[in-house]
Amino acid sequence: MKFIINSFLLGAGLAMDAVTVSMANGLAEKGMQEKKRWCIAGVYGFFQFLMPLLGWIMVHCLLQYFQKLESLIPWISLGLLLYIGGKMLLAGIQKKEEEAESILTKKDLLLQGIATSIDALSVGFTIASYTLTKALLASLIIGGETLLLCYLAIGIGKKCGTILSNKAEILGGVILILIGLEIFFF
Repeated sequence: MKFIINSFLLGAGLAMDAVTVSMANGLAEKGMQEKKRWCIAGVYGFFQFLMPLLGWIMVHCLLQYFQKLESLIPWISLGLLLYIGGKMLLAGIQKKEEEAESILTKKDLLLQGIATSIDALSVGFTIASYTLTKALLASLIIGGETLLLCYLAIGIGKKCGTILSNKAEILGGVILILIGLEIFFF
């Protein structure tokens, strides 16, 4: 039981970056269809599932190589989120009042999924004592929880996006940049 509770708490903490980015996506694309909403949440959930499991595998198979990569994680996250956030910010500034809303590309979504979950790679170290079955279950809980939280966050963002109209994309870009800075500096 303690293992399950710890996995849910870990999942809630890890999901917060993805939840914030999901809200920004909902802000930027207020007319988002239900299928796309589930797809976006699914991408974040998948990466939050995958990264702790990859971290666990690295601890057990590639520890010496991962230690060299670990110091680059904040730089990678910062770079990806600055790129995506900057792109969104510029699009929002250049957009005219009457223009249609933002379109999140597959490439942008993939980069967001990686950027918001890369810190979860380090979780593999904290679950290194788990068996493969426990590591898989913990990763499933983290990924599932992220999927549901992100789905809800997109809905909240869509509601706020309707209120904010064309300024939502600018706000979304600023949020992504701030998340990148937060990951890098803290």
